[in-house]
Amino acid sequence: MDNNAMFKISYGLYVLTTKDGDKQNGCIVNTVMQVTSNPNRICVAVNKSNHTHNALMENKCFNVSVISEQATFDMFKHFGFQSGRDVNKFENYPYAKLAMNDVYYVTEGTNAYISAYVKETVDLETHTLFIADVVNAVTLNDVPSATYDYYHKNIKTAPTTEKKTGWVCKICGYVYEGDELPEDFICPLCKHGAQDFEKLS
Repeated sequence: MDNNAMFKISYGLYVLTTKDGDKQNGCIVNTVMQVTSNPNRICVAVNKSNHTHNALMENKCFNVSVISEQATFDMFKHFGFQSGRDVNKFENYPYAKLAMNDVYYVTEGTNAYISAYVKETVDLETHTLFIADVVNAVTLNDVPSATYDYYHKNIKTAPTTEKKTGWVCKICGYVYEGDELPEDFICPLCKHGAQDFEKLS
């Protein structure tokens, strides 16, 4: 089987936000789609290793901020390269506002946000598929939405000339520094596993 064929599927990029008790949290996801228009319903797939996953299982309310072509790599680092288990991602973060569901949405580098409430979940082994009713949707601007392809060509930082030892994600370009890549390693940006990494030459 040619696994590279799977990379031909187009993806958008989103900041998924929810509450973990009194704390707000968010992460980068790439699997969001509208599944029905009446009722207006979307689904979101989230890796179970994400802290946001556990918070969403409890809270049920969430927002999806649609990342636009004006997004910077700093946004991806902020929401994708660190865990809400270790840091408060919204503490002193200036580009967020509370939506009507009392959950933050991202205002910079995004073009819309969708508020939803989880109706049911589907266990996908490594991920959970959250099926949710849309309760509000707001267009922020008309900047085109970013795709994985756009991210690769325009947002991802250029490779450094400094020689590094490590592994690079073939999907999004994230670099894990170290001689050995753990077998259970999950890319903090695109959530692909160790099988999608290759050693830096």
